[in-house]
Amino acid sequence: MRGSRYIIPISILVHLIIINGTLYVLTPETYLHWVNISYYTVSWLLITYSLDYYPTARQERFMTNIIRVFQLYIIFGLSYFTFFAFRHFDYDLLPEQLTIFGLICFFLFLNRALFYYARNKYRLGGGNFVNVVVIGKDKNLKKLCAFFDQPDLGFRYKGYFANAPSPSATYLGAFKDALAYILKNDIDQIYCMVSQLEQCELRALINFADNNFKKLQIIPDNKEIYTRAMSIELYGMIPVLHMREIPLEKEYRKALKRTFDIVFSLLVMVFILSWLTPLLFILMRLDSKGSLFFKQKRHGVNKEEFWCYKFRSMTASAGADSQMATIGDSRITPFGKFLRKTSLDELPQFYNVFLGHMSVVGPRPHMVFHSGEYEIEVDKYTVRHLVKPGITGLAQIKGYRGEIICKADIINRVRLDIFYVEKWCMLLDIEIILGTVNNMLKGEEKAY
Repeated sequence: MRGSRYIIPISILVHLIIINGTLYVLTPETYLHWVNISYYTVSWLLITYSLDYYPTARQERFMTNIIRVFQLYIIFGLSYFTFFAFRHFDYDLLPEQLTIFGLICFFLFLNRALFYYARNKYRLGGGNFVNVVVIGKDKNLKKLCAFFDQPDLGFRYKGYFANAPSPSATYLGAFKDALAYILKNDIDQIYCMVSQLEQCELRALINFADNNFKKLQIIPDNKEIYTRAMSIELYGMIPVLHMREIPLEKEYRKALKRTFDIVFSLLVMVFILSWLTPLLFILMRLDSKGSLFFKQKRHGVNKEEFWCYKFRSMTASAGADSQMATIGDSRITPFGKFLRKTSLDELPQFYNVFLGHMSVVGPRPHMVFHSGEYEIEVDKYTVRHLVKPGITGLAQIKGYRGEIICKADIINRVRLDIFYVEKWCMLLDIEIILGTVNNMLKGEEKAY
């Protein structure tokens, strides 16, 4: 069979053998009891079902749903240790249980890697494939063919049908020739460009697919408006496209990020700012006159204004609210140069995070003056205001921090900010935090 129906049942069985087998081998004296076996088996099945973990698409690769994999391990870990706490809890056994659970996750992850490796090898060798044709030709055809032309996905593209004749080697004929060709050549999937067919032709094609066990995929007329952030929702029988789905619109994700922000900012305030602030105050007084803190109005989520705090690194000037710091800026004090180079001047923004004006990670807030300019000059600039601004962000670890020297700087910064808004997850936040720490340790060219 080219498309195996046994992959999911076999995968479930292998995963349960890994979990129960690891527990039995490492703890045979406590594990071999029907309650233990039943609990771990049922909890794994319930968690994978709730996460829709097993129904995978043909085009899924090892990294496609990697976030869901870690979500599964975390939730199963909570279930695992909850059972351990109620049934055999003993502080002396906790290190052993952590090791066992770590091994279970390792073996499950190794199994996933081996599965995708074997599947790719099998498909590259000609197995697990599906024959496909396309009916209709528009701007999407070239993109669709490029998608099919990836051997590890297992598609065998036979060609396309269109009423307008073409010298192309993949042209198979007019629409009227399609149904006979599909039956004769054992075609599995039909991809239909809906913009190219009349309603009666489309209805006939749907009926044909239903009556001949063929899988029909409809490609709508997109008018060149689709994006990766789109999602579809059914209002009764009416499909409604959401142009941009924002992960942080979900309340539980928002709560997760806010909890992380509160905990992280509290740790910084208690263990760093509590002793660093008075020390910097003394050093700043020896260096120059002025206040310890500098505050400036910035745009936050939904363009709401807030006071953004920093340790003062410049002398007072009339252009403070409109002029960015530049190389060799005369306004920067000697001690301020050190603060900016090490990014210590940004630490008071953890107060902003704790108060809810900012997040630890997010698009950097710009001066109100500059936001007004960029909103006019840069397409989709305001999308970055759909989430809270951050002390650090994806654009900053990719080299787009500080002074805007040319228009490409702000365009690339906004592009990365929008990517962050659309693709947010906690792992991305952690990656950005680690990248920020790494940049601080090795020094940044644009930190001036």
